[in-house]
Amino acid sequence: MSTTTGAARPAEAAPRSRHGLLRGPGSRPGGLLALAVLVVAVCALSIAVGTRTIGLGTVWQSLVDPVAGSEEAVIVRELRLPRTVLGLLVGTALGAAGALTQGHTRNPLGDPGLLGVTAGASLGVVLAIWLFGIASPSGYVWFAFAGALAGTVLVFLLGSVGRGGAGPVTLALAGAALSALLFALVRAILISDSQSLDSFRFWVVGSLAGRGADVAWQVAPFIVLGLVLALANAPALDLLGLGEDVARGLGQRVWLARTVGLVAVTLLCGAATAACGPIAFVGLVVPHVVRAFTGPSHRWLVPCSALTGAVFLLLADVLGRVVVRPGELQVGIVLALVGAPFFIALIRRRRLVGP
Repeated sequence: MSTTTGAARPAEAAPRSRHGLLRGPGSRPGGLLALAVLVVAVCALSIAVGTRTIGLGTVWQSLVDPVAGSEEAVIVRELRLPRTVLGLLVGTALGAAGALTQGHTRNPLGDPGLLGVTAGASLGVVLAIWLFGIASPSGYVWFAFAGALAGTVLVFLLGSVGRGGAGPVTLALAGAALSALLFALVRAILISDSQSLDSFRFWVVGSLAGRGADVAWQVAPFIVLGLVLALANAPALDLLGLGEDVARGLGQRVWLARTVGLVAVTLLCGAATAACGPIAFVGLVVPHVVRAFTGPSHRWLVPCSALTGAVFLLLADVLGRVVVRPGELQVGIVLALVGAPFFIALIRRRRLVGP
């Protein structure tokens, strides 16, 4: 009797451990709602805190009923609000893109740059500066997005060569090879033209500063469309996690799921990189943190990663504005300084949870 009971307990505990810390029928929706509330709170913090701290009451008054000529209203409405909206869009995009990338490549170290998006966007920006003399973020955002799109298409075409088609391993290998080639071209241009280097270095560091509302409006439609495709692609990822043969047996069209996922990653990461430059660690770290709470189900992992990515990016941006007052530390640098030790600690505390 005792042997039967002892054997049953691990079997009963095993399914629970796969669902993460948020268990039960109402826990995951509740966690998603809590994340949404946290996003609103962090947005308010991002608008209020900076080189000059503005009270939340003044922030609210500046948003709903700005006083004519008020300095606080100008700071809130023309500087911090567009910056916060852009940070919200970019963080959401990178978080969701990271969850999709790790799911499709089945690589726990996968991030959106693995599929050639970052390298393609970097080459697009360099060419815009070198060939056309464009130096403003609103000017080269379209070149960056076009480069990101071209890079992803080339990765997909290279990964599709052969009998197996565009599988997780072939996509990852094609992305690594193409990224190395594109970054070599970027370095060749920068070495030959110092003016391009001076302009490019302000973009490549990754920053929300210096981007106006026009940049947010330019990338918002692509990010919204990418999020819709990402949420639609999440159930298919759960089936693909069982194996492609099993997914086909359950009626899933694998090629369609791969294509939709790749388009979603391209739209999300391409738009985010075009707007703010390459921002590391959001797409890599956030899905692992979220997976510890939601479990491997992409139906919950993708939206929770999107919201957590927004929180992560906005908090890093606020930290960068505070630590070196009255100056500013770019969000890409802050995320590298904070994200790398955090990810190492995450690895040491527990094994990486597979997608």
